[in-house]
Amino acid sequence: MDGGDNDSRQGSTLVIHQTTEQLIARCIAPVKKDFLRPPPVRTSSQNDDIPIPNDKPPVLAKEKKSKRQLKRERRQDQKSTRNLCPEISKSGDVNSCRYKDKCRFSHDIEAFKAQKLADLEGECPFLKSEGPCPYGLSCRFLNTHEESTVSIPSSNGLKIRSEVNGFSKDVQKLLWKNNMTFPKADAKLKSLGLFKMLQGQSKSKVNDMENKDGGDKCDQSEDNGSCAVTSDLENKDDDDKCHQSDDDGSCGVPPESGSKLECSEEVIKDDDNNGELESDVLCPQKRRKTAESGDGVSVTDQNVDGSCIRSEPEAGTEAITPETDLSLKLHSREKKLIDFREKLYLAPLTTVGNLPFRRVCKVLGADVTCGEMAMCTNLLQGQASEWALLRRHSSEDLFGVQICGSYPDTVARTVELIEKECTVDFIDINMGCPIDIVVNKGAGSALLTKPMRMKSVVEVASGTVDIPITIKVRTAYFEGKNRIDSLIADISSWGASAVTIHGRSRQQRYSKLADWDYVYQCTKKAPNNLQVVGNGDVFSFVDWNIHKTQCPELATCMIARGALIKPWIFTEIKEQRHWDISSGERLNILKDFVHFGLQHWGSDTKGVETTRRFLLEWLSYTCRYIPVGLLDVVPQRINWRPPSYYGRDDLETLMASDSAADWVRLSEMVLGKVPDGFTFAPKHKSNAYDRAENG
Repeated sequence: MDGGDNDSRQGSTLVIHQTTEQLIARCIAPVKKDFLRPPPVRTSSQNDDIPIPNDKPPVLAKEKKSKRQLKRERRQDQKSTRNLCPEISKSGDVNSCRYKDKCRFSHDIEAFKAQKLADLEGECPFLKSEGPCPYGLSCRFLNTHEESTVSIPSSNGLKIRSEVNGFSKDVQKLLWKNNMTFPKADAKLKSLGLFKMLQGQSKSKVNDMENKDGGDKCDQSEDNGSCAVTSDLENKDDDDKCHQSDDDGSCGVPPESGSKLECSEEVIKDDDNNGELESDVLCPQKRRKTAESGDGVSVTDQNVDGSCIRSEPEAGTEAITPETDLSLKLHSREKKLIDFREKLYLAPLTTVGNLPFRRVCKVLGADVTCGEMAMCTNLLQGQASEWALLRRHSSEDLFGVQICGSYPDTVARTVELIEKECTVDFIDINMGCPIDIVVNKGAGSALLTKPMRMKSVVEVASGTVDIPITIKVRTAYFEGKNRIDSLIADISSWGASAVTIHGRSRQQRYSKLADWDYVYQCTKKAPNNLQVVGNGDVFSFVDWNIHKTQCPELATCMIARGALIKPWIFTEIKEQRHWDISSGERLNILKDFVHFGLQHWGSDTKGVETTRRFLLEWLSYTCRYIPVGLLDVVPQRINWRPPSYYGRDDLETLMASDSAADWVRLSEMVLGKVPDGFTFAPKHKSNAYDRAENG
């Protein structure tokens, strides 16, 4: 203990005695010496990870539960008095539930009230601007409800939540049963010569399965006969689905809510696992030889570009024969246009870039927002948690969604489904995600190694829908082997309206600084009809001005981690000033996020704790901000590591802490005390911040 204390004090002394230039050279933020303090000494009891006793062997793997077991546990939990029937909760009348004794939720109002946690301070987020609270008796702000509002159930989910792109239960069932048709996607695949190959491979897969299993049913099929092709993550996260789901696992969304301009009357809280990702199912081995199908059509399993097309035809239905006459198809010049020039673009951010956070950024000046990355396979499987990533608030006037897929047919069908079911201004295809679980399945930045596959994906997507298609890439897959400059001239001819270039390779992840010189080089090579958006390390209006000045051809700059650390960066850019924001103003921004989060995830106990967890994820980034008034050199750079320092008041000092325990204390200031047994560990860690040698 004493040795660690001495080391920390020596480190603090070294920082104090170094010059500003020396600190910057070491990527340490030059905080004024009057505010520096020794790093806090944390005991083992304060560590986030609980040590394993020496006499007990470490647990290598957690017991894996089956889907049925998880479903059974969820139903038992729903029957407990903690989960009051939503209909009874809204109305306060035990006779309002149409399922009566067959309902999966508790109908005992008195027992529910007896075990319900104490109400939180503040006002119900639904009362002032949005009418009666849809959570009724379950709301953690029940004491602020008027007597008349508890018994009036909501009749219009759109007015309550001001959100669109709800997921229709009917659409979900069609996707589950593989009965959804994709005429536009199939027509485009046929025009590119991929449709017959798609049909041939499907037949080949069915024949192989019959020969192998001796039957016509997949050995992984469910009781309804549908094939359960899922990844480990899907099984792991299956228990995070909507807590208001029906017996079949679907969310309780009325059929009429499938319209583009309507959303569910039920408040669905399935964003809990939107930090988890699932990738496309790997396609079967490629076959070099062509095969003769039963219809006499020569088919193959391999495309010209080496990509593989996968599709399952509907059982008992005829093969779709799309129209070959595409003369009525819109020309690329007649398609809808989108203009990113000079607009402040908030990047799609996994986990933290949720709808409440985007609303905060809109208030602070963001012009363009984009939903979190959604996996194409998960969308086509009808996973409600993945569709939740496509939701849009009415304040998001220029909004897009980002999807990620490995193969042209998967992406084409996904964009057609999104165009049909959602209201979006553009669709962005992610070709730069560095996460292993995505790359290992051939998606994300793995596409950078297959330019012909990139071309097929963009061509078929842009030819399927009228919504503008954009792509997001990195400089290359491997460090030092940049290749986007050789493709930039062709991307427009593929059908993309814009391309975002993150100035790092996949191998870099988020370490070192972004290579903006290479971004400029690619931008100058791009044709005039292709908008190029730069991305990487924009952390102040100075950074923004430098990039726009050095390369006027840039349409705009995308802001990612800079917005996570200080979302008021949009205000700084628009007003061209360094905002020395106070701790009180920062706390008000956190309160806005909580208010938006309770409207989005719900004001009952589960909604409160979901909001808390996403707030804590965000606080793991905001602690890196150093107030302007404490710096010797302004502005702060995104790769500077903050030393331990005192703030100008106790709240500012607390906000500067990198301890998860202090983040929890901040959450208790806006959401009340955490429940017993609460634990938290952030999902995301940036290499540029965790390791000094990454610079």
